[in-house]
Amino acid sequence: MAVGSWITTPRNIHAENHFHFHPIAEVAAVFLGIFVTMIPALEILRDRATEFGLSAPWQYFWMSGALSSFLDNAPTYLTFTAMASGLVGSNTESLAGLLQSDLGVALLRAVSTGSVFMGANSYIGNGPNFMVKSIAEHHHVKMPSFGGYMLYSCSILLPIFVLVTLIFFR
Repeated sequence: MAVGSWITTPRNIHAENHFHFHPIAEVAAVFLGIFVTMIPALEILRDRATEFGLSAPWQYFWMSGALSSFLDNAPTYLTFTAMASGLVGSNTESLAGLLQSDLGVALLRAVSTGSVFMGANSYIGNGPNFMVKSIAEHHHVKMPSFGGYMLYSCSILLPIFVLVTLIFFR
């Protein structure tokens, strides 16, 4: 649909909106670097999962969330899913091994929730956050600093995450 929109939209509309691919290219470059370099790390994490001392769903929720605050949710999800797979003795090629035990299911829920929810803690924790900031700044809209955004987002979100932990991951 994106290609169809690009092709069918009159060029003057792109010009009037100051449309360009710079924000998308920035995010794509970051993601490419992340995914290319993380494949060997995932296997190491799976093999050594028990050495990290993470065994409870609430720990996976907060640790995947903390990483997701500064790294996009997809690589964070892969990282902690690999560790959860190692903890329950399954491989990283399929989620089926995690789904075979109650612990695996609980860990997968915690990783998924932490990775997605806590990406909103910073500009770089979520690709769209970073892209919106880039677009806004390109149009000379003043945006909060990195720390300013985190102060605002964490003051609102962290109490909510504590409640999520108490309700779902105790």
